[in-house]
Amino acid sequence: MKYDDGLYFKSADEVRKFFPGREDVLTNTLAIADAVDVQFAKKYYVPSFPLPAGVETENDLLVQISTEGAKERYGSPLPANVQERLDYELGVITKTGYAGYFLITADFIKAARDRGIPVGPGRGSAAGSLVAYATRITDVCPLEFDLLFERFLNPERVSMPDVDVDFCFERRGEVIEYVRQKYGKDSVGQIVTFGTMKSRAAVKDVGRTLGFSARRNRRAGKAHSQRAEQFADGRPKRSRKCRK
Repeated sequence: MKYDDGLYFKSADEVRKFFPGREDVLTNTLAIADAVDVQFAKKYYVPSFPLPAGVETENDLLVQISTEGAKERYGSPLPANVQERLDYELGVITKTGYAGYFLITADFIKAARDRGIPVGPGRGSAAGSLVAYATRITDVCPLEFDLLFERFLNPERVSMPDVDVDFCFERRGEVIEYVRQKYGKDSVGQIVTFGTMKSRAAVKDVGRTLGFSARRNRRAGKAHSQRAEQFADGRPKRSRKCRK
């Protein structure tokens, strides 16, 4: 698309100049606009977790697995503080409808471990969840380190939970393929993040990699930032310091 001076929402009088004698262009445009009644609702679509026989809902399965996992972690009966925290988290998760998300995440992490694929102990706000710890999504006890569940899933500001999982980079493809096969390729997507660096930061990073002293690195970065950006004869003008 080429942007020019005419690329904007024009008034009725301006449109008439483009379509002389065609008043129906204006009336039809308004009629179409008035007929459109589309409302978009924000909704997350999470694949359904296959329930085993005898279990009716994802909520029931998560409560069962979390309770059993917590007893393996802390012993039976559960200490009072563990039971209280577990009940609280399960109440929030089941109420917000994210039980399936936890079940799926725990499932492919278990599948990775069963295949001997190294999995990280947990990273980010998910480490604050006792349910994540009980289901072995993470291996960090949130009670021992006084981590907050609300940083991960806040009942007062509900947003999609996000679990950062680290797999061995040499075999992460096996985990992705497992998820594709079990939940369907249409339910799996990958997200990429592109990072950019300013030229001065790039020069300083190269200097650190080459073992430059901090003083020399600062001088190189300063000289680079001070160089002239104007071009003459197709070549940039560079200061004597920058050339060195």
